[in-house]
Amino acid sequence: MLRILVLHGPNLNLLGNREQSIYGTTSLDTIDSSLHSLGTELGAELVIRQSNHEGELVTWIQEARRDYQGIIINPAAYTHTSIAIRDALAAVDLPTVEVHLSNIYRREPFRQHSYVSGVAVAQVAGFGPPGYLLALRGLCEYVAQSSAAGSKSEILPADKRRTGLT
Repeated sequence: MLRILVLHGPNLNLLGNREQSIYGTTSLDTIDSSLHSLGTELGAELVIRQSNHEGELVTWIQEARRDYQGIIINPAAYTHTSIAIRDALAAVDLPTVEVHLSNIYRREPFRQHSYVSGVAVAQVAGFGPPGYLLALRGLCEYVAQSSAAGSKSEILPADKRRTGLT
């Protein structure tokens, strides 16, 4: 069975209450429940975690190399600041999809740069909570195609994996 690690970064635990004009009224629990339902439908086991601590996210990413075939991550504010998260994702070399509820490229200039996008196979931004479901469907398909090809590196080398869906 395909195993996917889903990571939510800082302040996402406040979804539904936090800046509703930007992030909407859907709670993180609702997003997670939708992900689990779709995961079951797609035959993927999901482990979903949220942390406000950069080091904890890095540790989870590093541990993922043993037990997972892919990562979905919304690094939240760490998108724009964390070389450590970027380096951890590059080190584990698992297919990763970066997710953002808002379109970071239509926001403040400091939010328009992502350290993560350069090591991700794709980025989904601006679709709100359904963006997580798009990321899961896309990642499952990507992993299936990679497995059929024999290895993910036969499809695209790690340094060439980048697609922006914004």
